[in-house]
Amino acid sequence: MAWKARTVKLPAPYLKRVWLEPERVSEKEAYPFCLPFLRDGFELDFDHAITIIVGENGTGKSTLLEGIAALAGYDEAGGGKGYRPIDHSQALEKMGGALSKALRASWLPKITNGWFFRAESFFTVARYLDEAAREPLSGPPPDFLSHSHGEGFLRFFQERCQRQGIFIFDEPESALSPSRQIEFLKLLRAMERSGICQVIMATHAPLLMAYPKARLLELTPAGLAPVRVRDTEHFRTLREFWRDPDGFVEEVLGE
Repeated sequence: MAWKARTVKLPAPYLKRVWLEPERVSEKEAYPFCLPFLRDGFELDFDHAITIIVGENGTGKSTLLEGIAALAGYDEAGGGKGYRPIDHSQALEKMGGALSKALRASWLPKITNGWFFRAESFFTVARYLDEAAREPLSGPPPDFLSHSHGEGFLRFFQERCQRQGIFIFDEPESALSPSRQIEFLKLLRAMERSGICQVIMATHAPLLMAYPKARLLELTPAGLAPVRVRDTEHFRTLREFWRDPDGFVEEVLGE
């Protein structure tokens, strides 16, 4: 199935706002609605082409991205429109898919071409594309699996992120070494300068959090709030490590 892109002249972001409608929540104590940031209602505005969400494990970053991805019509396991290489129907009811049913969205316009990247499902999706030879680009079909994980990841998105769409990345650093993270920053810059790509990303990597034209938000039990890279726990921890790597490790292991 070829990608039939709908090109419009309006710049990103296209997804303007998502919010939770309490009347759509059937079981408030069931996951994911028991997550603290969802308990008293939830809303998130998008006013930058690139939005980056940080926070500790367990706060619900991945579930939130899954919900937004499902709302846009993607499989919560990862992939693009029309790609469902894995049957995640049961998980869909328990996690992002369940959340998406209680979310509402405001689009201008509704552009849902793009991709939802999850590190744990990258190889499955890449293998699916390689074997099916779907979405042919110019030249021979791409062979993503002949590259390392990081190389395959970058090539995969360099070929797709030139198109108008919404791209959701859940911890892309899982596939990238530090040097590859720098290449990913360059990819973000190309997407941002194109004016036709909206990016929503969750990450633990300070290097990616530091992208200069992104809106950086921290997810805590109290909700989402703007944060500076230097004020994140991720940055502070790495700063202490780089000051004295040996002493830092000895201290934390001695606790």
